[in-house]
Amino acid sequence: MSDLRGRPGSRPVHMAPVPRSAVVAQRDDGPLSRAMGLLVAGQLPPLPPVLAGTFVTGVLLLLGVAGTDGLAVFAPAVTLLLAGPGSTHPHDGRFDWLVPPILRLIEYTFVAAVGFAHGLHPLLIMVLLGALAFHHYDLVYRLRQRVHPPSWLATAGLGWDGRMMVVSLVALMGPLTAGYTLLALYLWGLFGWESLTRWLAVPSVRVEATDARTQD
Repeated sequence: MSDLRGRPGSRPVHMAPVPRSAVVAQRDDGPLSRAMGLLVAGQLPPLPPVLAGTFVTGVLLLLGVAGTDGLAVFAPAVTLLLAGPGSTHPHDGRFDWLVPPILRLIEYTFVAAVGFAHGLHPLLIMVLLGALAFHHYDLVYRLRQRVHPPSWLATAGLGWDGRMMVVSLVALMGPLTAGYTLLALYLWGLFGWESLTRWLAVPSVRVEATDARTQD
């Protein structure tokens, strides 16, 4: 991909500037996590609660491995309660950059554990994980280019918290195969369409910026 920064003051179509802390954007928080962050107004350091959430989630997965009657189905709620309030912190600590990869580890492990515990086909699990990995790679690459996805995408994509909650509810209510299939199709469609349309908009913007400089 080419550099998307363009001339000073220009901005790619439908893309917002990167917030002061790119680490916050990489968290991929959903509405639930952001709402909890507003309650503490950014006063809670993000890393310790996330580490605690990782430990508790690991214990729950070992105890229940996401069975219908297992304790692991409560892992998303526990992680949200612990990690959510830190979503509004500027993440300017020395080791706060660890928060996004830890959240990725929690989400991917939970999705995989639920699927394998219920005997889902490995390919279906990988398709869902692929949608998540694609989105997070795209997010990181955009931030490297100093652009940011539209604000509505975090809500429509549910965030790490919302996606884990959906998987937990499907594990409780079933059928899990249909739930994973629908969630994978929805996320691939959403993330793929949004990413494709936004990146395709970039070349035309660069051409317009070049023409503007020529006229000047």
